[in-house]
Amino acid sequence: MSTDRSDLIFGAGGQERPLQIRRNPQARRMRLSVDPRDGAVILSLPQRASLRPALDWAEAHRGWIDAALAKLPEERPILPGGSVPFEGEPLLIDWQPALTRTVRHEPGRLVFGGPSESISSRVQTWLKRQARETLERETREIAVSAGVSVARVSIADPRARWGSCSADGDIRYSWRLIMAPAFVRRSTVAHEVAHRVHMDHSPAFHALARKLLGSDPAIARAWLRREGSALHWVGRGS
Repeated sequence: MSTDRSDLIFGAGGQERPLQIRRNPQARRMRLSVDPRDGAVILSLPQRASLRPALDWAEAHRGWIDAALAKLPEERPILPGGSVPFEGEPLLIDWQPALTRTVRHEPGRLVFGGPSESISSRVQTWLKRQARETLERETREIAVSAGVSVARVSIADPRARWGSCSADGDIRYSWRLIMAPAFVRRSTVAHEVAHRVHMDHSPAFHALARKLLGSDPAIARAWLRREGSALHWVGRGS
């Protein structure tokens, strides 16, 4: 995949975004999209498509793009007195300069001190640690139920997937799942562990994923479709 340069800007105010052009050898037609995770405006083109007509086509769809940008989730900066979602519930950011830098979880709040300029990074570090520990534990537990082995469990910050499972047994998750309700996180874990048995999305796979979860995964999928993109905006603007 290659990238061409464009000077087109879409949106207004805080939602202004440059047009990103991506050439894809597998693409057969032009496609415009606005990524709900970061607001990127992307024009996908076949490898040999002419650029000028493609830019004119994108310009003709300015109204649609601007409307999509206007619907993006708001930035969720991590600031003193604000909150951050944790397992579906808000935690108050209780920052007091005189306290230790170490983030401490108390009922309904995160309490810590230290330099104000590192508040956001330290809260996100704490969230990532909780995600790593929780997802590791739940993955191992559900793998035992499924009678399968799992190699390495890791976290990252992917844009396209909440989880992935390799043929070698490595499972990787988005750390942002720790901000979603527990049933959403566990549904994702059951989904990935089920891939250790079925590396597809066949009826047998879906039946196993549901059995491992113990409830209907469709509820969690609906939550992610409706609310998931907002999780990618937590920490932005800090």
